[in-house]
Amino acid sequence: MISKENGGHGSTINVGIQEARGKYFKVVDGDDWVDTAGFVTLVNALKSCDSDFVFTNYYEYYEDVSETKPVAFDYLEPNREYAFADVCEQKLLPMHALVIKTSILKDNQIRLDEKCFYVDVEYVLFPVPFVKTVTFFDCYVYMYRLALDTQSVSIQGFQKHIQDHLRVCYHLLEFAREYKASANAVPAYVRYIEKRVAELICTQSTIYSSYPWDDKKIIEDFKAFDAKAKSMNPDVYALSAQFSKKLMLLRKTNFKFYKLIQYLSKKANG
Repeated sequence: MISKENGGHGSTINVGIQEARGKYFKVVDGDDWVDTAGFVTLVNALKSCDSDFVFTNYYEYYEDVSETKPVAFDYLEPNREYAFADVCEQKLLPMHALVIKTSILKDNQIRLDEKCFYVDVEYVLFPVPFVKTVTFFDCYVYMYRLALDTQSVSIQGFQKHIQDHLRVCYHLLEFAREYKASANAVPAYVRYIEKRVAELICTQSTIYSSYPWDDKKIIEDFKAFDAKAKSMNPDVYALSAQFSKKLMLLRKTNFKFYKLIQYLSKKANG
C-alpha cells in the first residue's frame, strides 16, 4: 500500500508509474471500476503479449438512468499485433480502452501535470512518440461512469475546473508543436496527436459556450484563449475548426455575432 500527499489524478498516476513492477500499466479512475470477467480475460491475454499499446472494448455507464452502453473497437483483428503507425489514424484511443507497457512510461519518464484535472489526455498522448506496436483484445473491461453532476466531465465540473482544462490545453498544444518539429516525428503520429489536441480545443470552446451568452468577461476570455491557441500551434488551431462549425463561424466573424451564433448552434443541435 502506498501512502502519499494528495496531489490529484496526475500525481497518483506519476507515483503509480514510479512504483509499478508489472509488465503492463492500466489506470482506473476513482469514479469508475472494471468488469471482473473482462479484467480476468485481459490479464490472461497480456501474459503472451508484448505490444507497447494494448486496447480493449469498454462500457459507458450512465448513472442518471442506470444504463450501460458498450463501446466496441471492431476495426482491427483481435489478438494480432499491428504497427501503431499503420492503424493509429483509424481511431483515437481513450484512457478507458488503453493499457500501456510499463517500460514505455518508465524509460521515457512520462509525467503528468499534478494537482490538475483532465490529465487523462496527457496520459494517452505523451507516450505516443515511443510506441511501435499495438494489439486489440476483444473483451469489455473498463466501466466508465457518466452523467454525475459532481464529475469533472460534467458541465458543472468543467466550469469549476476551467483553469485546469486551460492548463492541459496549453501543455498539449506545446507538446504537439514540439513533437511535430522533432527529428524523429512520425507523420501518422503527428496527425494522431494533433487530432486529439484539436478535439480538446473544441471542448474548451464548449466550456466557454456553457456560460451565459451575455457574460462579457467570458467572451473576452474565450477570444483570448482562441488567439493564444492560434499563436501556440496554428496547425492544431486550424484543424479544430473542422470539428466545430460554431467555432469556425465565431472565428470567421471575429466573435462579433457571438450570441446569434450561439443561439443558432443550440437550435441546430436541438
